[in-house]
This record gives sequence, C-alpha cells and structure tokens, in this order.
Amino acid sequence: MSEPLNVARQRIHEARSEGEGPRVRALLHEWRPQDRLKTQIHDQAVTLIEQVRGQGSPNLLEAFLAEYGLSTDEGVAMMCLAEALLRVPDSPTIDALIEDKIVPGRWGRHLNRSSSSLVNASTWALMLTGRLLSPTQASSMVDTLRSAVKRIGEPAVRAIIAEAMKELGRQFVLGRHIDEALERSAPAHRKGYTFSYDMLGEAARCEADARRYHLSYSEAISALAPGCASTPVRDNPGISVKLSALHPRFEHGQRQRVLDELLGRVAALAQLARSAGMGFNIDAEESERLDLTLDIIEALICDSSLADWDGFGVVVQAYQLGAGAVIDWLHCLAQRHRRRIMVRLVKGAYWDTEIKRAQVLGLAGYPVFTRKASTDLSYISCAKKLLDGRAYFYPQFATHNAHTVSAVMALSGGPGDSFEFQRLHGMGESLFSHVGEEGGYRCRIYAPVGAHKDLLAYLVRRLLENGANSSFVNQILDHEIDAGDVARDPLDEVRSVAKNPAHPAIRLPPELFAPQRVNSRGWDLEEGVCVSTLEKQMKPFVQGQWDLAGAQPDTLSGPLRQVQNPAVLDDLVGLVREAAPEDVPGALAKAQEGARTWGKRSPGERANVLCRAADLYERHAPELIALAAREAGKTLADGVAEVREAVDFLRYYAGQINGLGKAQPRGTFVCISPWNFPLAIFTGQVSAALAGGNAVIAKPAEQSALMAVRASALLHEAGVPDNALQCLPGDGAGVGGALVQSSQVSGVCFTGSTQTARNIQCALATAGNPDAALIAETGGLNAMLVDSTALPEQAVRDIVVSAFQSAGQRCSALRILYLQNEVRDRVLELLFGAMDELHLGNPLDLATDVGPLIDFAALENIRAYCAHQQTKGRVLKQLSAPAGGHFMAPTVIEVGGIEDLEHEVFGPVLHVATYPADELQAVVRAINQRGYGLTLGVHTRVDARVQQVIDQAHVGNIYVNRNQIGAVVGSQPFGGEGLSGTGPKAGGPHYLPRFVERGRVLCSMKQGRGAQVALEQINDWGSTQGQSPGPLDPRLAKRMLESAGACLSAQAADEIEKVAHDSLELPGPTGESNRWTLYPRGNVLCLGPHAKSLRSQACQALALGNRVLAIGTDTTLLEPLRTDWPLEVITAIVEPDTLEGLSAINAIMLWLSGEALRPWHRALAQCDGPIIPLINEPGASQCLVIERHVCADTTASGGNTALLVQSA
Repeated sequence: MSEPLNVARQRIHEARSEGEGPRVRALLHEWRPQDRLKTQIHDQAVTLIEQVRGQGSPNLLEAFLAEYGLSTDEGVAMMCLAEALLRVPDSPTIDALIEDKIVPGRWGRHLNRSSSSLVNASTWALMLTGRLLSPTQASSMVDTLRSAVKRIGEPAVRAIIAEAMKELGRQFVLGRHIDEALERSAPAHRKGYTFSYDMLGEAARCEADARRYHLSYSEAISALAPGCASTPVRDNPGISVKLSALHPRFEHGQRQRVLDELLGRVAALAQLARSAGMGFNIDAEESERLDLTLDIIEALICDSSLADWDGFGVVVQAYQLGAGAVIDWLHCLAQRHRRRIMVRLVKGAYWDTEIKRAQVLGLAGYPVFTRKASTDLSYISCAKKLLDGRAYFYPQFATHNAHTVSAVMALSGGPGDSFEFQRLHGMGESLFSHVGEEGGYRCRIYAPVGAHKDLLAYLVRRLLENGANSSFVNQILDHEIDAGDVARDPLDEVRSVAKNPAHPAIRLPPELFAPQRVNSRGWDLEEGVCVSTLEKQMKPFVQGQWDLAGAQPDTLSGPLRQVQNPAVLDDLVGLVREAAPEDVPGALAKAQEGARTWGKRSPGERANVLCRAADLYERHAPELIALAAREAGKTLADGVAEVREAVDFLRYYAGQINGLGKAQPRGTFVCISPWNFPLAIFTGQVSAALAGGNAVIAKPAEQSALMAVRASALLHEAGVPDNALQCLPGDGAGVGGALVQSSQVSGVCFTGSTQTARNIQCALATAGNPDAALIAETGGLNAMLVDSTALPEQAVRDIVVSAFQSAGQRCSALRILYLQNEVRDRVLELLFGAMDELHLGNPLDLATDVGPLIDFAALENIRAYCAHQQTKGRVLKQLSAPAGGHFMAPTVIEVGGIEDLEHEVFGPVLHVATYPADELQAVVRAINQRGYGLTLGVHTRVDARVQQVIDQAHVGNIYVNRNQIGAVVGSQPFGGEGLSGTGPKAGGPHYLPRFVERGRVLCSMKQGRGAQVALEQINDWGSTQGQSPGPLDPRLAKRMLESAGACLSAQAADEIEKVAHDSLELPGPTGESNRWTLYPRGNVLCLGPHAKSLRSQACQALALGNRVLAIGTDTTLLEPLRTDWPLEVITAIVEPDTLEGLSAINAIMLWLSGEALRPWHRALAQCDGPIIPLINEPGASQCLVIERHVCADTTASGGNTALLVQSA
C-alpha cells in the first residue's frame, strides 16, 4: 500500500478513535453553507413534504409505520410477532406466541385512525383476537365468540395473524425468489426506476450457509443478466452482497483465513456481474467488520481482471465517525487505479448494535454519532465529498429524508447521469414520485428478495429505523407536525450542542456505572490497530519466564514448582515457591497482626488502596493477559475479560465499603480460588475480604499459582500491607486443609467443586473455628431451553459460546441443551456446522477459539467419558483436537434428559435432549430435581414462557435470549443455590456484608426439660411445603415490624428493612435487562436457644417470607404469631445429632458461638444435599433470603427499541 493510501487508512482509525466531539466540530467546519443555500434547501424540503402530504393516502407500509410506531407497546409487539411468527413450525407455539403478543395490547385506540383501510382492518382483527384470547374479558358477546373459537379450534385466529404478517412481509420483500421479484418490478421499471437487489440472508453461521448464499447470489446475477441491456452500468440493475453471508468467520481474528477463502468467492461473483454489465455493491455491516471489509475492497479494486469496469460499488454509513475518512480513502484508491467506484451513502442500519457493543466491550467511546442530527449532518458532508469527486465516484444517495434529498439536489447542480437517489422497496414512494418521476432525478429501488421467513432481521431493522416517532418516515405522515419542523436543518441543532455533542441520555462506556465507579477498560479485538498495539505490549511476556520465587516471602518452605503451558507442553512459564503445611502457623500469626492494623484503616483508605490496585491491573493488563494464556490456557478474548472482571471487582467493592456502616471485620479470611479464573475470582475473593477490613491468606489452585503471586504483588504495590495479604500456593489438602482447620480463621471463601466445598464444611465443623463464615460457590449442571420461536442462528451462536468458550471450563458453562422437538434437526445442523468453524490451538493466537484443558488429568478424564459415551452410540459430533497440548475436542452427546448426567463434565462437552412443547414445566422440574442451581439459558420469543421458567426454576442466574456465561460485576451478580453454592452472589449487593460481623452472641445451650423432638417430625414438616415461594414481598416485612417490631433488636429491625425491598434493575449496557430479585430461603428451623431469641428468630424469618418451624422448651412468646403467619411450633428439646439426617430445611437459626456451636456444625456436615447455613448472628437477615438474577437481551427480536426512541 502506498504512502497516501497508508495515511488515508490511518485517518479512518484516527477519526474513529478521537471521539464524537472532535468529529462533530470537524463537520461544522466542513459544512458551512451560505444562508441562501441553507434557505434554498429548507424551502425545497418543505415543498416536498407538503406535496407528499397532499398526494393522498400513503402506501400500506407507510400507513402501518405511522400508526404503530415503536414508542407504542403495540408497535413493539407487532415487531416481535413479525420477527418470529413465520418461522414457527408447530401450532401450539404459534398460538402461544400470538396470545403473548396480542392480548396485552390496547388495539382499540388504533381503530379507524389510519388512512389505510387494510391497516384499520388489521387493527380490528388484532383487537378482536386480543379479546378472544384474553381470559379477563367478561362481555357476553366476547364469551360467545371465544366459545366459537374453541369449537373450531385456534386455526382461524392463527391464519388471520399469519396472513397479516405475510402481508407485512410482502410490503418489504419484492419477491420470494428472483424471478418473482423481476416480475413485480416491471411497473416501476416503466416509470423509470432501476433496481438493486438484496438477497435476504444475514451472517453465515457455517460453511453450508456461506455456500448457499453464494449460490443464491450467483443465480440472481445470472437471472438479472438478460436485463442488463444498457452500456452504462448505471442504467442496469445491480446486486448487493454481504461479505458476512459469504464466510462464516468474517471477523478480524480470522483475517488471514478470510482473505484466503473469501476473496476468491467475492471475486467470482464480481466477475459474473462484470460480464453481465451490472452493478455490484459490497454492503456495509457493523463497525467491527469495517477493517476487513476495506481489505477485501482494496484487493478487488487492485484485481486487474476487474479493471475498466465502473460497476464495482461499496456502501458508506454516515453514522460512522470515520465515514468521511472512508470516502477520502476510497478516493485515493480510485485515483491510484484509475477506477470509478459506485458509492452508496446510507445513514446506517446498526446504530443500536454499535452503542451496545461499545458499552459491553468497555471501549473509550462510540464508533458512531449518538445524535440523529449529527448523523444527518455527516450525511450532507459526505454527500458533498462524493459530489465533488464525481470523476472517481458514482454517488448513490439512499435516504427517505426530504431535507437530505433537498441538500443533495442543491449541491448536485440538478438532475443528470452522474449520481442517483435510492429508496427502499415499499417506502418513500410518494417522496420519490416527485423527486424522480416529476423532478427528473435518477432513482433506484433497493429491493430485498427471499422467502418471508428469511425476512426477519431485515424487516426488524427497517421497522426500527423508520418506526420510531423521531424518524422522518413517521413524521412526514403526521399532519400535526408542521412541515417546517419536519424539514428542520440538522446544522442548527448540532451547532446548539457543539460544545458537548454527545447525547446526554447515552452514557459513554467508561461512565456506564457512574457515579459509583469507572467501568473497566476494554480492548477491541476486532480492531486491527488495537490488536497490533496489544500484541506489541504483550511481546515481552509471550516467551520469557516469570521467576516469582525470589519475590515470595523467604518463610515459605515448600518445593519449587515449575509451571508448564497446557497448550505448549515444552514451554516453561515460570517458577513459584509453594508453601508447606508447616508454614501455616507463622502465616496465621502474621495475619492476626495484619487484621488488627488493616481493620483500623478508615473505609476511605481501604477504598483508595483497592482503586489503586485496579489502576495497576489495567496498567499491567498486557502482562496479565499473556500470563493467563500461558499458565491457564486462556484465549486472548478470555484474558481481556479476566482482567476487566478483576478490575471491576476491585472498584465495585471499594465503592461499597461505606455501606458497611460500623460493622466490624471478622478477622482473618482464607480465600481458596480456582484455576479457571486465576485472576478474576482470586481478586474478587481477596478484594471483598480486604474491603471488609479483614486480613487475607490466599490459597490459589496449584495450576495457577503464578497469576495469584503476581496479582498479590500488584495489590501490595497498591498499598495492601504484607501482613494483610499473604499468598500461600501449595497443595490443597495439605496447605488448604491446615488453614481451614485453624481456630484463628474467621471465614473461608471458596470457589470450586461441590464435593470440595463439603470437605471444607466438614473440616470447619470438626477442627476449625465454629464461628467462621463459609462462602462457597460451586459447580452446576447448567441447561439451556430452546423452543420453536427462537431464531436458530441466534440460539446456535449462544450455544457455541456457552458450551465451548474457555474449553467449557467455566462453572457457568452450558452442559445440557434442551431443544423443542420441532427444531431439533435445524438447530443441530447449524450447531454442527458452527462447530466445524471453531479453531483449536495456542491461546496466544488471536484466531484461536478453544484453548487447552488445564492439565493432563482433566484431559484423561474427559476423554474416557466421551469414549464411554461413544460405545453407547450417543456421540453425535466430535471435532478433532490438535496434538502437542492438553486439547480436548468439542463433543456433542445425545441423552434422554438431565437425569442421564451422572456428574458435571468440566470441559467442552455438550449434552443434547429434546422435549415436546407442552412439557416445558416437566423439563424445568427435572432440572430442579438434580439439586444444582447455577445458570439456566432460555431462548424463546414468548414472554409468558420466560416468566414460567423464572417462576419455576430454582436457579441463581437465568439468561434470556443470550449466552449464559460472562457475568458482569454489579450488573449480573453471580452465584447459585442448592448444590451450586451457599450464597451470597459475588459482585452483588449482599456479598460484601458477609465479610463483616453482624452481631455476636455469647450464650450457651441450656435447654429445659421436655420431650426430645424426632428427626421425622422436622423432615415431615419440611416436606409438606407446597408451591415454592415467590419473590420477597416487602409488605410482609412492614407488617411484621409494625406488629412485632418491639420483639426485635434495633439491629435486626434495621437489617430487615434493608433486605426487604422489591426487585432491583441493576445498571448495565443498553439493550439488556438485569433484574436482581430476592426470594425467601424457604423452610427455616429456629432453635433459639432461649424464648426471646426464638421469638426474634421467628419474626425475622417470617418477615422475609419464610416458613418457620420453631422448637424450644419455652415457646409461649410465639403464640401471638401462630394465627397469622406460616409458623409451626414444637415444644421439645433438640439434640445436635438429631439433625444428622435433616432434609427439606433451607436454613437454621441458632444463636450460639464458640465450642457450643461445634456439635451442631458436625451434625449438619453429615447431611446429604446442599450445605445448610447455620445462622448464629442476630443481624444476619441477608442469610434468610436467596438472590436470583435474570439477564435478558431485550434486542433479541431485532433491535433496541427503547434506545432508538430515547435517542431522538
């Protein structure tokens, strides 16, 4: 590439990187029209608007958009229905989808308001359908109609709605195939319009998709060729091609493969188009694909076999900050190769996606303008560039905005053959009948071609672009808005906000969690310059060794451990000195001193230290990402996410310290972290304990000790004293066991397997500190449910990520996929094709999707498991794994259901089962019966089914229409229930308080005389519980505090008030809902030991919605509560060993301390099933509830309606 092209390409990156403010100010400098020109444009626009309004009835599509804007619930419902209905194969699900979207709507308010009789008729049908399906309607007429519908079944309603959706599709799609499209285009041809055809289809998920799309494009070009009778290409039809449809891995990480494989496919299509004499446009897509798209464009322009052809075209999106720079680069390219390029200028169709992606990735800013007026101004500036460069460009102005059209008309010098307008099929007909048919300007219609079921993504983008009240298409038909206001000049609005042009309602990604904290910095691994910079910064760490033994305390006496790279077995990553069990007493003594000094630091001091540590983590991110890859097998994407999560933990807990009030630290915490998140979970545990004022002894997994030692060094550098944080790598049973069994340990924070958590519980019960807190986050048998309304391509995208990213080595990873019977074959076909596209290899290679397992033992176990399943004929798909590392091939195994899984397989192994549509409840019941409750995924467009799953599933984190991994601190508090953990959720509001004391009790267990309660009595009571309790009801707490508040200590009453609140919508990226909800824990056993403590315990548990069984020798104080509350009372003695076979009890309250508590812990450690919390602190009301979180992708049906309406 020559210097001018290099410079021009660099300016594209600079324009995208410098931010919205400088770009807007540059636009204001570039576009400074004289007042006369400005007035001319405005007056011409007003004239066009008035002509359109005076023409009479709009077409059906414009009338629909005018009536059902996306600011109405009905408009959103129609969009969701249109997106899903035509692909659903089974009648029961179609009926459920119609009921879900139509019943809640207020269709009556739209009746007879539209100028279109068909829209009014559709409104009547929708209104009637809503009434027929709604069980709350009571009129006799509706009852009669509903009875009639039941007699004939639901087919009539189903047919009416399906036909309405097809009619809507026909307005957008010119033909179901190219021959039908050519036939339907004839009337417009006779009026002087030409066409550009878009073969419907989004990004290919697999090679079969890409080949099918390639064939579709080839056949379309051949069908169009006979109609290319004119010598100038501009007079002939054209075709638009999406590069992502022609290659399943059209992304920067696969750049070389894409160039090797895709270039030939596109060149072959271009040669066909050249031979036919037709236009051939490379369509614009999301910004992360821009660099790769420009690479393909340049290669095609340089192709000598395509020389002397003016039909090659590209698309430029005006909403991109770098749009003008892209045009400048194209100009340099065309000059160099003496070519004339067709350039279609559009506003852009992925704006909401761009905003969300930048927020999710934590980028510095957005690649697009955040105000519509800025995009409109950018369009005019780009139009001027194109018109001024007509020697090298054939501009194609795609817009439905009268002001934009008028600006182009004024700048162009009048009609001619040197440029054209473009409009979408079905839209802008009235406007362009005046501009084209009467005004003499050339106009081309952009026409999609394909089956209605393939319309989905295209249709929703068009609805989103033009259905918001702020859109020109919507406003031009609204006679209540003055034509002068509709034709307003974007220059005026942009000038008024020039000092701060960013939209005030759209926070920059770093400010996503403001004012509480700064969002962690991200790296865009789809952006070439960013990747090159990161790789350069990582270079010193991709081959050298971390010899950390010398930096460790000289008190460690264990062996020197060599750390090997699990992907490259002869790569020595570094050396670390392990601790020995004999080192534990000295570490504990040092920690006791650290707890005294660190605990006296003010909250502000502790917060500042943690924030400094976060800054250091970001500064050393390239090193930490490289270390994660070489020590733990993390891909670069996983490494970036690991660093960001660790940074988020530090800042989140720092921001919560003040909320602890006067609570005192517990003392010394032992934090036992796993190898699969060697930095993030290590830092999350340690930072929470430090935030609470505790000293920490960290015992990392043996496989990832280097990361823990390096992170500890950064924490020390930030200001954490050596005695407040010690890192003791070493054997889990030896070093970890010695720590857990020490009476000097005040709490244990553990992440790992369920069985190891039970072992820690037993160790604490038999030899450790009876008052120590245990926080355990363990594994799960995580499921995903996919019904027939789900978009298979979206579902497969999320299945692949959930099951195989990180080589399946996440506790949240998908283990069993449930597919509705009707979609099994299609989803598996797509899934197997997507799996074939996965690249297994060295995680330091950006192209790698799946790295190695952590060690040979893990590999051997999973290989043996899969081999056993192979002998049973259950393996449906297995990839091949590269040699030379601990690589396990992603595998899919068919099972009957979750009951067939004997244990969690911690690797890239996905089990698949099917279910009938009417057995969704049975599937969720089976998932609950396994006892795990970590993550659950749901893919459906039926909101009622989502709610059904939420109401029924005993799962900590539910993910709707997205993948089920990668919880974000503060947005998606993470942790399970049942066999998946004790709670509280990491990165959530309840986590930090668990690290401080909540009231001490100093009494002993002195029971009076009486009969001894039998275990059967307790278990029988627990098993009689009916339906699982719903979300926490704050009214219960209020009623309890009003009636029995005097029975509670001030601390207990205050804690109940803090805990008892409605669901919280937590902050997060746009287009995503993050709802955190508290539920009663369930069955609570209150044991006093005295009458007043028994009453206080019962009041706390009941106030938070639990059922209570209270047992004591003196229960008289409980009598007033028995009539109005779910309280059972047994007057008896309870011995600790009675509880050894306890079941169906979710928590025990017993206010003892010290050795008096030990026999009770021992008894509970013998119980099967989940760890039962023993609550011995009067202020620990948070332990009486469980947290559940639902994260939903609200854009899954196609786009972010709320953001688009907000951004006007």
